[in-house]
Amino acid sequence: MLTSSPPRFSYSTTMATVNGVAASLTVSATPHQSNCGDRRSLRYDRRWNGKQTHRSLSLLAAAATPFSSQTRAHSSRSDFYLEVLKAAREKFTQEISFQSKDKDVSIAKALLYVAAEDEAFMAFNREKDARSFMNERSDAPVSFETNEWDCLEAVPLAGRSIYEWLNELDCIAKEVEAELVSRDIGCHLVEVLEAVNVVLFESRGFKRFPVLHDPKYSYLHTVLSSGCGSAILLSVIYIEVCRRLGVTIVGSRVGEDFLIWPQTGNPEELFKVSSGHSMFATVNGRCVEDPRSRASDLTSNSLLGLDIATNRDIIGIALANLIRLHWKRASKMNHGLMLTSPLRPVHDRNEKSGKTDSSKVPLLRPQDLRLAIMASEKLLILQPHNWALRRDHGMLLYYSRDYGEAVQELSICMAFAPVEEAEVLEPFVEKLHLLRLESSWKSLEHTDRMAVP
Repeated sequence: MLTSSPPRFSYSTTMATVNGVAASLTVSATPHQSNCGDRRSLRYDRRWNGKQTHRSLSLLAAAATPFSSQTRAHSSRSDFYLEVLKAAREKFTQEISFQSKDKDVSIAKALLYVAAEDEAFMAFNREKDARSFMNERSDAPVSFETNEWDCLEAVPLAGRSIYEWLNELDCIAKEVEAELVSRDIGCHLVEVLEAVNVVLFESRGFKRFPVLHDPKYSYLHTVLSSGCGSAILLSVIYIEVCRRLGVTIVGSRVGEDFLIWPQTGNPEELFKVSSGHSMFATVNGRCVEDPRSRASDLTSNSLLGLDIATNRDIIGIALANLIRLHWKRASKMNHGLMLTSPLRPVHDRNEKSGKTDSSKVPLLRPQDLRLAIMASEKLLILQPHNWALRRDHGMLLYYSRDYGEAVQELSICMAFAPVEEAEVLEPFVEKLHLLRLESSWKSLEHTDRMAVP
């Protein structure tokens, strides 16, 4: 989705060598396939064209830069990452806008914008680390190469642009068409699904992780690159490929699982067992045959009674998974810590442990916590009136010690929440007001001590 005057983005590979040790500053993780390209980082420049400035990425051919110029280069790259962050969020918001019909919302595009924003944030953090390193080692030479892109969709994400990742889905659909031609069969629904299954799960070797710990396998481009990922992301790929083939796939959350199936007037054929598995089981994985899963109880009749997820719902499920995984990594050193853990002690006014102060806020991994907050912000754009989601967002802000924003979000939450939940939140919000004041006082005291008379 291009704007009429898209910002010009650019891209650079940076390699710093100090005392014979090479340190690569990169935007993305190492791709799982050789054709994903080299790992690179982004750089931002402004150029004057006589009338206006525009943004571009220039790769300066292998030239050592004086320290002062290095500092300016790092500042430019940092500005560029912030531009990418802003552009990706704007593109995501436009894609899922409620002014558009749900059928016109591209799940793949929206999730690639999510990935682009998160990658830019992590690159921004790496750039800050690199800048600190350069400040300490002013003799470190830096070399650049250049390339240019005209819009966000063309900026590389793990070696490929968003355009190219979308094209990868087109390529998979063409492989399915080739599989159908090679079989010399018609386009009966079951035969098309069988061909999709062959291409995805046999030719391409896509696999679901039964238990997911690493958030990177919850990003669409990583799943397309590695062939491994969460069930919801594999469902998204299945939906997008079938849409390109003219087959409508619908889905619904059943317990902890998200299940998909084709829209059909004859659901019984999905449950016919062939070669030990039904079509429904092949499409959705082991959960359908696991007696511990609610999905194993589904029949052709009960399938018709499920609530069908919209495209926006599916994007929301993917974002909720990201929140959960990033929070889990952020709180790894605080075993058993939940987002709402601080609420109950504060609510119980009879316990001495109900007192809350800033020193008792657990220390969490800041980057993972911020990524959870970013996913939560995007999910709130989709579900602005979801009080439980807003409560969780407020708690994430509390853990990041953004007390002012936490008070604001939790106060809004109280207006939507059931009375009993609002009663739990009220004393905690009061404590947060005090923490915000305490934090302000400490900041003023620190400023006074640092002031030179």
